[in-house]
Amino acid sequence: MTSFLSLKIRFPYIFNSINKITPENENKHKPQSTCHIVCKDTWCNNNNRRHVIASGGVSILAFNYGLPLAWAENEQEEKDESLVGAFKSLFDPNEKTKSGKVLPKAYLNSAREVVKTLRESLNEDPNDMAKFRRTADAAKASIREYLGSWRGEKTVINEESYVVIVKAIRALASFYSKAGPSAPLPESVKSEIMSNLDTADKFL
Repeated sequence: MTSFLSLKIRFPYIFNSINKITPENENKHKPQSTCHIVCKDTWCNNNNRRHVIASGGVSILAFNYGLPLAWAENEQEEKDESLVGAFKSLFDPNEKTKSGKVLPKAYLNSAREVVKTLRESLNEDPNDMAKFRRTADAAKASIREYLGSWRGEKTVINEESYVVIVKAIRALASFYSKAGPSAPLPESVKSEIMSNLDTADKFL
């Protein structure tokens, strides 16, 4: 449109001066087309517009995809740290208890097994002899292993869990030594042992 207007304005000058143009001044009076100027300006504007759009697109992409990428990297770092922590925990001989103390992992596993199997044995129906005997044997095995490994051990002898577990074992052994191995366990003795096991569990 600009090109057309520019040419239209020059028409009177061309027609009025056409008789005065000679070969010598032909080039002098020859009108210069502004089309290439307009086209060049238009091309520059279009290029600038494309540059702005492209720059904006890059900025939008950087904003839209940069943040998720950063989050993904943070998540990966957290996963790596958790894996390192898991490996360290796997080979660490100690473990933190529910009460916050750090004790030998082997002791804690042994003590937890005693609490678990002795509870199951006490809660088992004595009328179902097969299950009762199976749970009783499991409790005897865990108690034997616990006492064989940790009885009198200085690292745990003063721990609350050790004290109450030994107390529960002694109450059970005392009853059966007096009443015989086949005597039914009174509710009072059972309640005392279960209370000691619950206390031990809080410190494991």
